[in-house]
Amino acid sequence: MNTSPSFQAAAWRRLRKNKGAVFGLLVIILAVLTALFAYFIAPDSSPYANRIILEIGGEQPGFSRDFVKLKKEKEVAPPGFFEQLANGKEDKYYYIPITRHEIKGDSIIVQKYIDEGLGERVAFPLSQAAPVPVVRQRFITGTDKYGRDILSRIIVGTRVSLSVGLITVIISLSIGLLLGSLAGFYRGKVDEVIMWFINVIWSIPTLLLVFAITLALGKGFWQVFIAVGLTMWVNVARLVRGQVLAVRELEYIEATKALGFSDLRTIVRHIWPNIMGPVMVIAASNFASAIVIEAGLSFLGVGVQPPMPSWGLMIKENYNFIITQNPMLALAPGFAIMLLVLAFNLFGNGLRDALNVKGRI
Repeated sequence: MNTSPSFQAAAWRRLRKNKGAVFGLLVIILAVLTALFAYFIAPDSSPYANRIILEIGGEQPGFSRDFVKLKKEKEVAPPGFFEQLANGKEDKYYYIPITRHEIKGDSIIVQKYIDEGLGERVAFPLSQAAPVPVVRQRFITGTDKYGRDILSRIIVGTRVSLSVGLITVIISLSIGLLLGSLAGFYRGKVDEVIMWFINVIWSIPTLLLVFAITLALGKGFWQVFIAVGLTMWVNVARLVRGQVLAVRELEYIEATKALGFSDLRTIVRHIWPNIMGPVMVIAASNFASAIVIEAGLSFLGVGVQPPMPSWGLMIKENYNFIITQNPMLALAPGFAIMLLVLAFNLFGNGLRDALNVKGRI
């Protein structure tokens, strides 16, 4: 694999001509920006977008409602920029759904919404309300059964999907590059032992292996990342082994041996840079696979745990609505999974063609 600047420029030109790959890259960039600034973009900027308003649970996309904002008992300090960037902003007010209101003297009198056709007349002192006591909110993709904004949870849930993909790729590349390079470079007994281990792991169904590792590590955010990562290194190791077997016989590798370079330097400084093209392609594929596996694990209840928003967990919480009045509650996170996985697959395919991983010039 040529790594010269001219080759990289030619590869970039070929990638730009591939409309599918460009579309995938744009979606990935948009997803990364959305994940990074999720709490500034989401209508519900509370931690995990977990503002529960049970009275408006399971509402249709486009639903709107007026809310009276009442101060919480404790004072909520405004977070700094980086704190909000990482963890969101705790609500300073309670959001009470109402159907109408009027201000009389130092009180605000509201008709509190309880259910369709059911309300309660309540009065609150204006000193207890926000400076702008009544706001109207529109829920573009509806609300889940707990009354949380689906759009906000999809936006914040982008972090989980991208994070599991990134951690998985880092783990799988680390293990795969190491074992694949050792097997391909040293061959012989080292190759036999590593390939035996790879074949054993390869023979175990991926989901079953993920279940076993997840149950061993426990349920949770980081556990699912590690579990998925530890099951996806096999593809990388097999690919790296094949590439190293082909590259190690080339003249420039023979020259490193003649110059007395160590095996570690030869592998890291001279072999790895020249096999990164195929490895990048399989990394993009693993990224997409990791997103699907995480969603499946969360759907089955052994992945990310509530209240953290995961697209798979959102489908689990709302899939009953598919056969009732509001299928969009489960379909919206499903579309998000489909779009992001499609983007990584399109980008990976375009990357493969642009880098000529089959050796075509």
